[in-house]
Amino acid sequence: MAHKLAFIGFGVVGQGLAEILRDKRETLKKEEGFEGEIVAISDFRKGSIYHPNGLNIDTILQVVNETGNLENYPKTPGLITGWDSFKTIRETIADTIVEVSYTDVKTGQPAIDHCKLAFESGKNVVMTNKGPVALAYKELSELASQKSVSWGFEGTVMSGTPALRMPVATLAGNEITEIRGILNGTTNYILTKMEDEGISYEEALKEAQELGYAEADPTSDVEGYDARYKISILANYVMNEPLKVEDVSCTGITNITLKEIEEARKEGKRWKLLAKARKENGAVKASIAPEKVEIADPLASISGAVNAITYECDLLGTVTLSGAGAGKVETGFSLLIDLINIDRERKLVNI
Repeated sequence: MAHKLAFIGFGVVGQGLAEILRDKRETLKKEEGFEGEIVAISDFRKGSIYHPNGLNIDTILQVVNETGNLENYPKTPGLITGWDSFKTIRETIADTIVEVSYTDVKTGQPAIDHCKLAFESGKNVVMTNKGPVALAYKELSELASQKSVSWGFEGTVMSGTPALRMPVATLAGNEITEIRGILNGTTNYILTKMEDEGISYEEALKEAQELGYAEADPTSDVEGYDARYKISILANYVMNEPLKVEDVSCTGITNITLKEIEEARKEGKRWKLLAKARKENGAVKASIAPEKVEIADPLASISGAVNAITYECDLLGTVTLSGAGAGKVETGFSLLIDLINIDRERKLVNI
């Protein structure tokens, strides 16, 4: 039986998931018994379409690419257009809401309200928006549990690299006492270029912007704010500690000079922007700050726009995971793995 999906938002990430569902349809059906069917899409800028019998992914993507408006989808009996995000969540027959709307990370809205309505409506949610998880984890996870629905947000920390699923699933039984990570590819790219090519922070940033690694306004990345939300998510979900974003001290990389880069090299160290959360005296202390890391440290070898995370475990010791932290396909995959796991859980319940 197809897993029916309603997309809230249909930008790069949403389209990335749609392409994966189309391109891997037969493989997913054969190997995972999973078939994702898009029944609705509601996007603030691109319009809204809904058909309870499903929408053709090729046609959706073609219409969006050629016209920019979902409501130019070919008119067929039963097709409904014009619903806003809340009506789409409430009234469609979707099993799961794919929440990839444009959301203010500082408030978590409108994604927080989307999640609440979906849970109240008995629908699962998968998402890549950081704000709701960092700002309202306790409230939303309790509501999802109360309504017996699932909430997946793997893509909020390291895109499709399983920074959340791995510690909870495969490191179960360990106490994780510390998390250290390079959780922002933009800053790691800039620091790598400064070290490898001897160019200034300003030159490295300009290059990162030209390559699409950095936004026109890079503040969120270079001042550490992006990583700050991510370490809060990790503390709440992996360490089960209610850490608030505002309790994480935060310093970016804008003041790192080439002289400091060279001094670190002479000391056998490298500058990295580290996100850290550590259990101390029954609480978690967290920070975002540039640090000189010993060359022997697993995080020192992470170069370019790659992300990495190290877990300190009481039974297994140090475990490090690295991989992509962004990208259309990679982030689309993070939604897919959440969907596959929700589908597996649903099948176990129905056995």
